[in-house]
Amino acid sequence: MAKADENQWLRQLPLVVGSIGGILLLLNRLLTPVVTDSQARADVVGVFLSAILILTTLLWRQIQPVPPEAVILEGEEGFELADDLSDDVATELAWASHLLLTNTVTRSLVAYYDGQVLMRRGILGPSKAVEVGAILKRVLTQKKPVYLVSLKLYPGKLEFNYLPENTQGIICQPMGDKGVLILGANAPRSYTKQDETWVEGVADKLGASLDALAANQVTT
Repeated sequence: MAKADENQWLRQLPLVVGSIGGILLLLNRLLTPVVTDSQARADVVGVFLSAILILTTLLWRQIQPVPPEAVILEGEEGFELADDLSDDVATELAWASHLLLTNTVTRSLVAYYDGQVLMRRGILGPSKAVEVGAILKRVLTQKKPVYLVSLKLYPGKLEFNYLPENTQGIICQPMGDKGVLILGANAPRSYTKQDETWVEGVADKLGASLDALAANQVTT
């Protein structure tokens, strides 16, 4: 925390110096009865430098925005798998969920396929069942992911009662022909493009395995 505070102070330093410099130049001009040509030129240079310092701070804020504030998700940490899963599927789900929980900002994860909850992992929500609402139905139908960057802004958040109540952001990623991988984060706008690529790749791998298993069960 001390390191972060020090960096914050350093980022504000150009703004402080530029503002003080501009004020001193103004006072000097007001208190000087006769302004010489050389002093006028010096004032112009001083104003220009003060403006550069102030602009540097403002541009830095645009380039390095304040990161979203994370919360502690409400609920207990756990790992639940459906009872009727094969060893291969259970192992693949365990591997995939571990990757997502350790390499992305995901803190809660649910795997839903063909009307069944295959896995819940991370901080568990109050409900074990997944009721397919409007958002999840759209993902299943259109096979396109939905990223809710700040869950409190969406009235449809009520359908995600199987995630912690204070989940801040959600990705609903298609998983094969009949499934969705639902991931919850503890901070709004926290998933990066790299995170989204990770999620898509893992969901595609899981979906391919689950689709192949479902096809084999139909033919046998």
